Amino acid sequence: MKELLRELCTLDGVAGYEDEVREVIMQKVAPYAAEMTVDPLGNLIVFKKGAKERKRPVVLCAHMDEVGFLVRDITPDGMIRLATVGGIDPRVLVGRRMKVGPKKIPGVISIKAIHLTTAEERKSAPGIDQLYVDIGAQTRAEVEKLTQIGDPVFFDSAFYEMGDRCVKSKAIDDRVGCAVLVTLIQSELPYDTYFVFSVGEEVGRGSVVAAQRLNAGTVCAVEGTSAADIPDVPKHNQSTAHRAGAVVSIMDKGTVYDRELYRQITAEADRQGVRWQYRKSANGGTDAGSMHKANAGARAFGLAAPTRYIHCACNVVHLPDVEEVVKMAHIFIKETGENNV
Repeated sequence: MKELLRELCTLDGVAGYEDEVREVIMQKVAPYAAEMTVDPLGNLIVFKKGAKERKRPVVLCAHMDEVGFLVRDITPDGMIRLATVGGIDPRVLVGRRMKVGPKKIPGVISIKAIHLTTAEERKSAPGIDQLYVDIGAQTRAEVEKLTQIGDPVFFDSAFYEMGDRCVKSKAIDDRVGCAVLVTLIQSELPYDTYFVFSVGEEVGRGSVVAAQRLNAGTVCAVEGTSAADIPDVPKHNQSTAHRAGAVVSIMDKGTVYDRELYRQITAEADRQGVRWQYRKSANGGTDAGSMHKANAGARAFGLAAPTRYIHCACNVVHLPDVEEVVKMAHIFIKETGENNV
């Protein structure tokens, strides 16, 4: 799992520019797929033949895109202004190394040095409009030879191990979900199952089109969700925690998850000794929020790996938690088949 996650996380795929992520995933799953298609939006849809057929399609979904930026403006003196793609806190941006445009030109997010700021300016964090990317250019014309307005801008962040089987990288949200789906496709499954690697989740598009196309009866979004077992967050406000296993969602801003389904799956997980935890927060959303409303509707299940510091350049996940997510996903596939979902 570690090396698969490394390979996927080091790819660049801001919403609208997921091509290289999709190409690598296609290479990895093609030998195991009965069918594989890319829809007009760019979603990758994979059908994996299982030991038995289903009455109605069951779909597991993970999004390929990561949070990032687009080039919004180029100043006369060769600096690049940014627009955010997905929810990003500007407080984590100053001094970050970046890759700009299709050529992935190296740059750094910059701001006035502290020596040049006023006492009033130092009282608050800078907004995105106050930040710029410096690529070493001196004029707008020089920048335009390398990149254009509308081009993607990616975090330049290394993948590495830390502590007791933790890894740090950009884009763990949601390459961890993609890694789980790839692992499932490469294994033997008890029932026919569809897998969707979606585009544009961070900006609210993509997955619903795939769900409508497949007429899904049950959907499961596999995510990297916010872990809050960190200093200054009270225990009762810690939505999820590292080293506590896979995360099962009850609700979020997009849906209330199917109670019978998550109780059935967690009961089987308990029988098998799989470690899991409920997500205590209802903030945020997943592809399940849109997918469950497609056509006549579908039952929804939410599954995730607890991930610290999502939506920034340095996400951290505990690999044994990811392994528990894989086990829970296998249970989801089996239980939805045995109960004729």
